[in-house]
Amino acid sequence: MTDTVKYVLDESRIPKAWYNLQADLPKPLPPVLHPGTKQPVGPDDLAPLFPMELIMQEVTRERDVPIPGPVRDVYRQWRPAPLYRARRLEKALQTPARIYYKYEGVSPAGSHKPNTAVPQAF
Repeated sequence: MTDTVKYVLDESRIPKAWYNLQADLPKPLPPVLHPGTKQPVGPDDLAPLFPMELIMQEVTRERDVPIPGPVRDVYRQWRPAPLYRARRLEKALQTPARIYYKYEGVSPAGSHKPNTAVPQAF
């Protein structure tokens, strides 16, 4: 057994796409309902609040959503975030499973928030 606890992915392996869970659900999620009409919310309802690209990304059923190059360039400042193996937790739980967690404190805000804020601003 190796004693490695911290795993750092090389910058060249930063993902080129976001994974969309909806593509693999057995059935589509129920639509979000408009609070006033109680009807499914459509892109026109969201247009006053969000850019159309963001709306289309939110409603897509595609499995892979490409991450724009300029967003990936900004991500390189703090990503990939280190992945840690929780060996002591594995031992305490007496589990054969390997448990890992990501440390997002390396980002400028010290949390995961820039991971979504940067592409939204883009």
